[in-house]
Amino acid sequence: MFNRKPIEERIAEREAGRPSLAEGKHFEHGPAKFIFLFVIVFVVIGHLAGLLLLMALGLH
Repeated sequence: MFNRKPIEERIAEREAGRPSLAEGKHFEHGPAKFIFLFVIVFVVIGHLAGLLLLMALGLH
């Protein structure tokens, strides 16, 4: 439509032009790594805080 390639082909061309990911590197985007780690730490701390609260209230 409108003389454009399908989105799948455009994405494939863009991915082909990228350099390969370095060995042992899982996140090529720094902010994505930061957000991922923040969410994991937030969930763990939230669970521990909830457990401590329930234990303090004697509801465990």
